[in-house]
Amino acid sequence: MPQYGQDTLNTKRTLTLGETEYSYFSLKALAQKSGADITRLPFSLKVLLENLLRWENGKDVHVSDIDQLEKWLDQASSNCEIAFRPARVLMQDFTGVPAVVDLAAMRDAAAERGDNPAAINPICPVDLVIDHSIMVDDYGHAQSLKINETLEFKRNRERYEFLRWGQQAFENFRVVPPGTGICHQVNLEYLAQVVMTQDQGELLAFPDTLVGTDSHTTMINALGVLGWGVGGIEAEAAMLGQPVSMVLPDVVGFKLSGRLREGTTATDLVLRVVQMLRERGVVGKFVEFYGPALDHLPLPDRATIANMAPEYGATCGFFPIDGETIRYLNFTSRQPDQVKLVEAYAKEQGLWRESAGPDPIYSDTLELDLATVEPSLAGPKRPQDRIELSGVAASFDQTLQELASQDKPRSVKVQGQSYSLHDGDVVIAAITSCTNTSNPSVMLGAGLVAQKALEKGLKVKPWVKTSLAPGSQVVTDYLKAAGLQAPLDELGFTLAGYGCTTCIGNSGPLAAPIGNAVQEGDLVVASVLSGNRNFEGRINQHVKANYLASPPLVVAYALAGTTRLDLVNDPIGEDQQGNPVYLKDIWPSNRECDDLIRDILTPEMFRSRYSDVFTGPQSWQDIAVSKTKTYHWKSESTYVRNPPFFEAGQSVEIDNIEQARALLILGDSVTTDHISPAGSIAKDSAAGQYLIEQGVKPADFNSYGSRRGNHEVMMRGTFANIRIRNKVAPGTEGGWSKHQPDGTVMSVFDTAMKYQQEKTPLIVLAGREYGTGSSRDWAAKGTRLLGVKAVIAQSYERIHRSNLVGMGVLPLQFISETALADMNPDGTELFDIRGLDSQLVPSQDLELVVTRGDGSTKTYGLRSRIDTKEEAAYLLKGGILEYVLQNLSKK
Repeated sequence: MPQYGQDTLNTKRTLTLGETEYSYFSLKALAQKSGADITRLPFSLKVLLENLLRWENGKDVHVSDIDQLEKWLDQASSNCEIAFRPARVLMQDFTGVPAVVDLAAMRDAAAERGDNPAAINPICPVDLVIDHSIMVDDYGHAQSLKINETLEFKRNRERYEFLRWGQQAFENFRVVPPGTGICHQVNLEYLAQVVMTQDQGELLAFPDTLVGTDSHTTMINALGVLGWGVGGIEAEAAMLGQPVSMVLPDVVGFKLSGRLREGTTATDLVLRVVQMLRERGVVGKFVEFYGPALDHLPLPDRATIANMAPEYGATCGFFPIDGETIRYLNFTSRQPDQVKLVEAYAKEQGLWRESAGPDPIYSDTLELDLATVEPSLAGPKRPQDRIELSGVAASFDQTLQELASQDKPRSVKVQGQSYSLHDGDVVIAAITSCTNTSNPSVMLGAGLVAQKALEKGLKVKPWVKTSLAPGSQVVTDYLKAAGLQAPLDELGFTLAGYGCTTCIGNSGPLAAPIGNAVQEGDLVVASVLSGNRNFEGRINQHVKANYLASPPLVVAYALAGTTRLDLVNDPIGEDQQGNPVYLKDIWPSNRECDDLIRDILTPEMFRSRYSDVFTGPQSWQDIAVSKTKTYHWKSESTYVRNPPFFEAGQSVEIDNIEQARALLILGDSVTTDHISPAGSIAKDSAAGQYLIEQGVKPADFNSYGSRRGNHEVMMRGTFANIRIRNKVAPGTEGGWSKHQPDGTVMSVFDTAMKYQQEKTPLIVLAGREYGTGSSRDWAAKGTRLLGVKAVIAQSYERIHRSNLVGMGVLPLQFISETALADMNPDGTELFDIRGLDSQLVPSQDLELVVTRGDGSTKTYGLRSRIDTKEEAAYLLKGGILEYVLQNLSKK
């Protein structure tokens, strides 16, 4: 159990509710002692301030840190470094399995060093929700769920056995079994407490805070719970008692006014918010929402906005606690005493949002009138590329020119069918992801569209793969109660599973005739999904154009069957009498959705579904569990292997990097999907060849995401995305590089291994927004295992930069915004990084000397993106895991 700070400032007070007395660290008492006016501090920073106050110990947290945060209002900014300790950690299985693998490996390493392996335990409570493994293999009929879940357990039994072992081996570690829901929705509907308590001789109350190994952990900010995504490496350190080192962020205030117009949804709103904030630039910043619209903005709509903070680049998108928070906690059947504590504590601490009164002071502000929001999609490959619904068809013409080098749509006859497939046809329509399936208004809206479409005689086009994957079982209950699951079933949106599915690339295969037609004609076909990610190569290897949309629009596009139709002005089909049917004819009113929510949804739905949330299906309960404290690694396993991260056991020499080669030269907006794909494994890839050598049949490859417990697969899959373009190997697409000086084109993995044999240091060069997207720790782990010493980019996304540091890879940033373009490297150059030594200094200026083939040289300015002293300490130990292990050994 963690022990809190020494309360040097004497701010501990008591709060009595009924017969229960709580102690807490009072922000009001702090303000009275310091004389600082913190009433207009952003709510999110008040949560950080309480955290510092509670953990102040003169070691990790000093009184001066508290002073600096109080003074944030002076400039509405600060460069103060703080140590934040979250109250808990949230994981999902794709990122959670490698984290538990690392913990198991740490136990082995501790035993080898003469320490007690059982000392390696989460100090901070951890919940792991299994939601990333189910795939849409089968779809469109009543048995799809059963078939998909059976295949899920067959494919992932090794991983599930390992997680079941971890569940009993580690303290403070709970697993929510497969088939329950998506981790962020389960967190929102059940796990989050908003205000937590801990018995330390007295009952201490404090804000619920967390970090998660999934970037969309930010969804919980809708409840007034401060949390964000970190890499698995940083999460492991947090659960082992290490604080999260961070610089106090700027806080951007986003004022919301007005109301959504008839026909617009929370999805349309969040796509507008993403576009606006990406244009403003909020990477590494907090975004806090305020304004009169919050008085009537439902919490599920807030969750939709908070969820997509990674898409708009912010660390978090925060909504303060208010009356809507309390309504939602009661609605989702939280304990009455807990709800009373949340309200009383928030009001006492100044964490409660009032409709009247002055707004907080922010570093920057922007405003949106909800009445100006239009129905929209985003695509074809970035969430911030919003397209108004009326402009989608015209926009696809431009997409076709970009992706197919021509603007005239082609068609291919589908074998065995009476129809042809065309450029722009929708081949996947998926109601999926935590972003929207947590919101009853859009889920019921999708059901109403389906119901009205059937009444008009409309059908889904035969080439569309349809699926429904809710984020929790509660969705199934209210769709059935409303009589809307049946029309969704009839259109093919039958239940495919409870999990992320299509949104994370688990879309499953297209029907063979469809996939063959796409390949034969090299068609640019589309997916429309109610998710938050649509990066290149993520959704399905056959689908080049991917669009994000609300669930009702997903149903509409399944009926239309193409993106080349203007759904605002063109008929979507014909009724039984041959009359044109327009989208407006089948679109439900806001009143219809609101009435269903009021009449159908009940707290009992949440209470019954979450009463035994940790039990799981019988297939989970039947998995045999080893009772050992260390894991017995199976040498034949292709899913779970002992990783090579604890072999050194000593500090790392930091020195100038000389005569390095560029393994990859990449452009802007390279995502963690590009660096470490989660989807299918190609037979002819380095990872596929490895699995074949291990006796695994291609049909049993599963996905990269499911094999994240095996470093041999993952290092071979690093930079192996089918859409990545490496300028070192021009004219190629996929995981290719070129060895120098002989010029041999090989896979990235083979090239890296050859350079390692030659003891040639490697770097990666990249443009802006490097590492955008998922919190994927293997994007950093794989980079390290390939032998990359440093990544040099024009700019970074927050989580991936942190992950690189956590794995001992040096993140560097060009000082000039045009340096990479000016350099125009092709991979034949040699690179020297100068100014490095063992005294790593945050934000240190360095030099990059580039030597071309003709012997000419040019020097470019670099800045170290080691942002804090704590990060420098991690790098000097070769990464955060070794740092933590050595500290535990000392204790």
